[in-house]
Amino acid sequence: MKKLILSAFFALSVFSFNATAQKKAPAAAEEVKVAIDLNQVKDDKVMVTVTPPKLTSNDIVFHIPKTVPGTYSTDNYGKLVDDLKAFDKSGKELTTSKTDDNSWKINNAKTLAKVTYWVNDTYDVEGGAGFGKEIFSPAGSNILEGANFMLNNHCFVGYFDNKKEIKYNVTIKHPATLFGATSMVDTDKSDTSDNFVANRYFDLVDNPIMYSKPDYQTFTVDGMEILFSVYSPTGKHSAKTLLPYLEKTMRAQKAFLGSINTNKRYSVLLYLSDMEKPDAKGFGALEHHTSTTVCFPEAMPEESLGEQIKDVVSHEFFHTVTPLSIHAKEIQYFDYNNPKMSKHLWMYEGVTEYFANLFQVNQGLIDADEFYQRMAGKINNASSMNDTMPFTEMSANVLVQPYKDQYLNVYEKGALIGMCIDIIIREKSNGARGVLDLMKKLSKEYGPSKPFNDDELFAKITALTYPEVGEFLNKYVAGKEPIPYDVYFAKMGVTKAKIEVPGIPFLKDQSTPYIYVDQNNKEIKVRPDMDLNAFFTTLGLKGNDTILAINDKAYNLDNIYEMITESQGWKDGDAISVKIRRAGAEQTLNGTVKTTTMEVEGYKMTDTSKEKLNTAWLKG
Repeated sequence: MKKLILSAFFALSVFSFNATAQKKAPAAAEEVKVAIDLNQVKDDKVMVTVTPPKLTSNDIVFHIPKTVPGTYSTDNYGKLVDDLKAFDKSGKELTTSKTDDNSWKINNAKTLAKVTYWVNDTYDVEGGAGFGKEIFSPAGSNILEGANFMLNNHCFVGYFDNKKEIKYNVTIKHPATLFGATSMVDTDKSDTSDNFVANRYFDLVDNPIMYSKPDYQTFTVDGMEILFSVYSPTGKHSAKTLLPYLEKTMRAQKAFLGSINTNKRYSVLLYLSDMEKPDAKGFGALEHHTSTTVCFPEAMPEESLGEQIKDVVSHEFFHTVTPLSIHAKEIQYFDYNNPKMSKHLWMYEGVTEYFANLFQVNQGLIDADEFYQRMAGKINNASSMNDTMPFTEMSANVLVQPYKDQYLNVYEKGALIGMCIDIIIREKSNGARGVLDLMKKLSKEYGPSKPFNDDELFAKITALTYPEVGEFLNKYVAGKEPIPYDVYFAKMGVTKAKIEVPGIPFLKDQSTPYIYVDQNNKEIKVRPDMDLNAFFTTLGLKGNDTILAINDKAYNLDNIYEMITESQGWKDGDAISVKIRRAGAEQTLNGTVKTTTMEVEGYKMTDTSKEKLNTAWLKG
């Protein structure tokens, strides 16, 4: 998963683990049948009907997940369920009792014929007071009758005790005008009904479906079919216009990874949020083994959105390396309602995030200086977190405080851990190998169906690399000591330096804005207490001016995020009009955009004696 200030975060059988070594294989005829009718929406809810296999126990518990892989949070999706009922074959209602937020005990289960319930969505309550407001949008759901249904299946479909390892046969009725984008194979060729069969509950949860008006593109990379489906409520963006950003990125990723990735299908489901209405507000992506769900504001300019797709989707796609091919038992045998977390988020999320940046410089999508600045940004972000909390301890306890508050550090310090390991291996091998080589060896050692024991991973990594890697892991990942990043950068000839980077018109630096919001009326005002940059002075904007509209679009506190993001797409010399209020009188300032730069603390290659090693690191 990748959250942004800001990824299907996984064809099914690849990750369908064989559980025969753990328990007796279920009878071939056993399956759970699920029916979802998207044609019948009631009070912004849809009906789900679950038909169990033959049950032999007197009582059974039906669960909706408390948490799901990739989110690292307790979300209690059972709270989305209303009016759950159980019936026997004659239609007689059986006695049920809710045992917690996500579980229902059903009496006389031997006679159970079906379970029915209504499911709420999350997108239109985000930012409000009700349940669902804190669920990360790419892990949430949307029910917009006749227009869009985002089905993260853990929001809609539950499981019976001891029945997660049998087949799930899912039938979804939908309007003929909507197309269901997913990596699952539809076995029903009807225009109004889809049928999907998952080998087990994990595979169903692992394959989201987005129903919307058909707007998709497909392409093939080294034998992998990619489906890119877009929902843009006003039609501002389309799969066709955004495809070049995605295709270029995924072709580069496949070239970087080589033979380590063998998926045959992969889907990118992009939901663009209407910021003018109650809608998704958690921007970023959630990985699945053969797909990713992505949420961004529709208001973003095409180029900015394309750049975010490049960065975020690339992170999610690299999850096909880990945890798909390399993961602990805690992930393979995931317990949705009493989860046990692995100690190795530094690898699942950190190394993945590092790859999402390294491949871009490796494949020429960014230059070395940009890569250094990204790593510098991560150092800066990590400095605001608890740098003495052992990363393995945080990972194993990430669902509870105080560890939960440190989760976002997996994308900052986690990525830097991956970088340092890469540097150690490059130095010790004289540039011949790096962390990607390590991941390929681990993938060969384990693979999708062979998990490792959490406590044994460091020893395995050390055996496959060098003692120095093991020392680093024990000292800086399992230990409390902060990482001396400058020491590792220096091994590659890189040292600290002041760097100029493209600026954002409304910001002096990464933390100092030129504007503020008047809390009395939500209006955006220009700060009077600082010297303004060239963007402001060129247009004639002054301190205490109230910014009412830009290019005829009104702005205030409610959509200031859009103003900032849209400004990032402005180019030097673009025509612009700014409606302001000054000294009580409204006026419009017309002119052109003057772009700016910011000076930030960064890194540069300065030691030419390390040039060969540096090239091996970034281009090898």
